Amino acid sequence: MVMTTISSKFELVIPKEVRDKVHLSPKQRLHVMVKGGIITLVPKVPLKSLRGALKELSKIDLREKKDRS
Repeated sequence: MVMTTISSKFELVIPKEVRDKVHLSPKQRLHVMVKGGIITLVPKVPLKSLRGALKELSKIDLREKKDRS
């Protein structure tokens, strides 16, 4: 587990190991979410980067709306 410290100005440095794993870049924006006392940082990605992400999704065995419970 990688640790970091909040500065006196409430700034946080994301360790290089983590930045490299999730491909963060300078000035990249992050969504900050809090749930149950846990803070989650989620990188904002442009919608264009998601184009084709579901291309290989199989449509076989999809249930009709009336069959969902």
